[in-house]
Amino acid sequence: MGYTIEDMLLFAKDEYKMELIGGKQGWSNSISWLLMLEDINVTKHFAGKELAVTTGIGFSSTEKLRELVQVLLDSHAAGLIINTGGYIKEVPQEIIELCDEHNFPLLTVPWEIILAEMIKDITARVFFQGIADERIQDAFIRAIKEPDNQIKYRTELLPYFDVDGMFQIALLTTDELDAMDTVERKRLGYRMQLYLENISHNGCFFYYDSNFVLVMNDVSRKDMIEIIEGMVNRVKMRMPDVPMYVGVGSCLRDISQLYVCYERAKAAVTMAYRKKMDLLYYEDMGIYRLLYSVKDEALLKEMGEEPLSVLVEYDKKHNANYVETLELYLKHDRSIQAVSEAMFTHRNTVIYRINNIKKLLNTNFDSPEERIPYHVAFYIRNMR
Repeated sequence: MGYTIEDMLLFAKDEYKMELIGGKQGWSNSISWLLMLEDINVTKHFAGKELAVTTGIGFSSTEKLRELVQVLLDSHAAGLIINTGGYIKEVPQEIIELCDEHNFPLLTVPWEIILAEMIKDITARVFFQGIADERIQDAFIRAIKEPDNQIKYRTELLPYFDVDGMFQIALLTTDELDAMDTVERKRLGYRMQLYLENISHNGCFFYYDSNFVLVMNDVSRKDMIEIIEGMVNRVKMRMPDVPMYVGVGSCLRDISQLYVCYERAKAAVTMAYRKKMDLLYYEDMGIYRLLYSVKDEALLKEMGEEPLSVLVEYDKKHNANYVETLELYLKHDRSIQAVSEAMFTHRNTVIYRINNIKKLLNTNFDSPEERIPYHVAFYIRNMR
């Protein structure tokens, strides 16, 4: 998940006397770059995940500091470091509380620290972690595309992940994600990562095959739910104009099974996107787990259309609703009364329609074998 606030604090709290005084729940925010910031207009060029550093020369009042934090929040920055003791003697409690409210990391370093050296040091660490992240992402993609060639990815991932442990994948998408230009998509990806709290080096986030991919390693079910559902809620709150669809695959053991995790997550996100659902777990898909795993689109089309073609044509010709009637008849286990109530139609009318349907299809729907093709057809129709 990149170089995080937590990574930085591991050495900077001693090296630069750095303290995290606000927004402590944002410890897992990853950092794309460090930028010196004394003018709020600089934030117009932020792409996301920047860690801002200021002496406070332009933000010495509480009001100006509050405005800075709000702009950084809107810019999806990773956090803010304030060089205290000069222009800002002490960070106002109101600012700390604002950062706590939004889980936005607020850090301080004392005035005697030479900011140029600190920025150079941390920037180098961010850069080298970025190089390692690219290798990790490539290895995960190889594990998905070429699961049998373990030598190509297992050794690469071994220093960073428990390759014998449990793996799970969540896929995230939005409208026209694949049509976005690289810069716009990368900016959106940065924002997504900031909303993934409480996961850092046991996860990896990247873009692949028209979706954002989150790989989780040895994350408990409870923590996984908190991470994913927390992210979904934060997207709704902070980016209300961007619809997000998330599909979560199965949790399986060993990196060699990552491709299965991926395929199941892909089935879930495809269904979530088509049904406009914020979040869908593979295990909650029922029979659709099978149907969304079928690669043969022609077969799905055939099994979805063939059994019902006679009724579809009849409905068109006679302005009837036999297809709907049959769907409800099967859904309610052939209960005439239930169909009557669902369609607000007299039971005698329903009986008449069902008898006609049986004649048209030349079946009585008495055995499971007779009913299954029609059940499957309706499931496939509902996939659209």
